[in-house]
Amino acid sequence: MDTYSIVKSLHVISVIAWMAGLLYLPRLYVYHCEVEPGSEASEKFKVMEQRLLRAIMNPAMIATWIFGGYLIHVAGVMSDGWFHVKLLCVVLMTIAHMMLARYRRAFEADANTKSQKFYRIFNEVPTVLMIIIVFMVIGRPF
Repeated sequence: MDTYSIVKSLHVISVIAWMAGLLYLPRLYVYHCEVEPGSEASEKFKVMEQRLLRAIMNPAMIATWIFGGYLIHVAGVMSDGWFHVKLLCVVLMTIAHMMLARYRRAFEADANTKSQKFYRIFNEVPTVLMIIIVFMVIGRPF
């Protein structure tokens, strides 16, 4: 296996881990909304959310960017139109990640103001971005 294949594999692995977190954390928030702030269940959700974000999502996002940056450099796709769309979606996914981190801090302080419905809808954002990214990378339409 050459270096490019190893880095590409690591990129895919880190993307999968990041996506798992991006899809699971908003679902935890939906359930967290159902419990009383300060309750034992709420405190358990706080631990789960913090561990997911800090131990899985943050490292996976960083690894995705690092390995992706290497692949961009080696593949020379900076001028391709499909790549610009993909990069925009990855930036939007990173913004979604940061928003989820901010929402976690609100839960941590027992100051969440968002509804279950909000988190259910927000949960679809990474999915839509992922679909666009996959079609851009596989199909390279322009």
